[in-house]
Amino acid sequence: VKPNALIWRTVLGSCCRTNGRNSELGRRAAEMLVQLEPGNAVNYVLLSNMYAAGAKWENMAKARSAMRLAAARKEAGCSWVTMKDGIHIFVAGDKSHPETDAIYGKLRELQQQMRVTGYMPQTSSALYDLDLESKEELLSYHSEKLAIAFVLTRKSASTIRIMKNLRVCVDCHSAFRYISKIVGRQIVLRDSNRFHHFSDGKCSCGDYW
Repeated sequence: VKPNALIWRTVLGSCCRTNGRNSELGRRAAEMLVQLEPGNAVNYVLLSNMYAAGAKWENMAKARSAMRLAAARKEAGCSWVTMKDGIHIFVAGDKSHPETDAIYGKLRELQQQMRVTGYMPQTSSALYDLDLESKEELLSYHSEKLAIAFVLTRKSASTIRIMKNLRVCVDCHSAFRYISKIVGRQIVLRDSNRFHHFSDGKCSCGDYW
């Protein structure tokens, strides 16, 4: 079968999950993707993430520069929930919501409870050249975490349903498993790849997606 863009992107995505150990294969996949889809920002982001996972910051910067030169724009990540009073949309580090104080208070409470039950931030998901504490803080305010904290500020026992326009990161996926057990509620997260059904500390994807 002649490899198409989807096949090469799958190869590059797999290289992103090996902490940069397959960077040569990933680079080859990226070259093919640039030929096939020169304007697709996802391909540049995957290459950048692969280098970041291997702490190859100079190469990561070059990949980002190439994306700018190609005038490829990355879609901004966001998460949203539908409540009785409408749709609430969140982006990472968002403080524009009228209930921001309650949301961040609930998020801090969840983080403390998760730590007690064994949660450890997956700092490999913070793809920046930062110290460990800064990486952990960066991960704390991803859009899907803000969304679930918002839902949990309201009294209900029903299933929590969250939508995200991009693929959920490893750290948020891990956090949702812990949160589902802590609050005793089922969580359904729909990201760009699939539905994730979290219940009692487990996910329907078996931690592979």
